[in-house]
Formats: sequence, structure tokens, C-alpha cells
Amino acid sequence: MKDVLHSGKVISVNPAYTSVEILNHNSYCTDCHAVMLCGMGKVKKKVIQVQTDPRISLEEGEIVDVILKGQMGLKAVWIGYVAPLVVLLAVLMVLIAVDAGELVAGLVAAGTVALYYLAVYLLRDRLIDEYIFTIKKIKS
Repeated sequence: MKDVLHSGKVISVNPAYTSVEILNHNSYCTDCHAVMLCGMGKVKKKVIQVQTDPRISLEEGEIVDVILKGQMGLKAVWIGYVAPLVVLLAVLMVLIAVDAGELVAGLVAAGTVALYYLAVYLLRDRLIDEYIFTIKKIKS
């Protein structure tokens, strides 16, 4: 899978993080099968924080490329969309199979998905460490 690449403008630079405003989606988004899922397909501008690379000198207002490895984008789709769908369907089928009733099965399945998203939210610090964006200066 291709790396995900977005052009952006540096908003601020500090020793820990560089804030980059993604300008708009580009040709990588139109080629991506998950363009409507990731959120970048709908958003014109989005600000992300990237760990500052001390080897690259950046200035506010500079145009850069922000890169995310392709495998990480696919993993995000799995965590955000595929896994909760599997959880929802599995719980729903099991509860219907044991005659829990459709209303109860639906409510419990929805609650289980809510707990799944709560767990993802609580583990966000661990997960965010896996998603490493890099900045590449655009040669002018």
C-alpha cells in the first residue's frame, strides 16, 4: 500500500511538535479506497501535530509534505471501522441465537460497540505512538 501524503502549511514550530495545516486533499485521496472513511476526503483544512525533527529547519508558513506510512492508514481503518462492525455483528448474532430478543440484542450490541470505542479512547496514548507522521520539505 502507498504512503499517505498530504501537502500542508507549517503553522507553528516548537521543540516537541510542529503543527501543520493540511491544505486540501490531493490525488492520493482520489485513488484511496477509504477516502470517505478517513475524514480527509471531506475536510478542506485540518491541523495535525507532528513530532519536530531537529534535522529539518522549518519556519511558519512553509509548505511541506506530511507522510504517513500506508500500512498505518489501513490499520486505522481496521481499528476505527472494521473491528467495531465485527464486534457489533458477532454480539448481535450470538444474542439473537440465544433468543435474547431483538430489542435487547440490538441495545447490547450497540452498548458493546460503545465500550469498544471507549477502550480505543482510553488507549489513545498507546495507539498514537504507533502512528508516526513525518515531514518532508518541498524543494522550491
